Amino acid sequence: MIFQINFKSGAPVYLQLVDQIRYAAASGALRSGEPLPPIRALAEQLRVNRNTVAKAYAELEGQGIIETLHGKGCFLSENNSPFKKQVREKLLLNEIDSAIVTAHHLQVGREEFLAAVNERLDFFEHKAAETEKPKGNP
Repeated sequence: MIFQINFKSGAPVYLQLVDQIRYAAASGALRSGEPLPPIRALAEQLRVNRNTVAKAYAELEGQGIIETLHGKGCFLSENNSPFKKQVREKLLLNEIDSAIVTAHHLQVGREEFLAAVNERLDFFEHKAAETEKPKGNP
């Protein structure tokens, strides 16, 4: 797995790691039981402090997404799979909360926000329908 950190984003590095690992797990890019890079190696690769990676792993472990086996490393949890509905809903609610906070800061009202959400849903549903059509059919 390739991690990408944006030091100019304003988001804490450990949270960027947490998000990337959660999304990789939810999408299936990481599979249950698959090992994560060792803390030291990942810290060197990303050129960040080891404590930053350790904090991200601790957060993920607290969420039940990964588990640490002492002496062996950190692995994507098998017992509490991130594919479960509960975890997917939590990820989605975090994104929705973030969008609501952003709308508030931009002084976008409830009706305007909901209209924008509906517009984007329509756009992506239309786009998905177009890609599902067999080629050559009108």
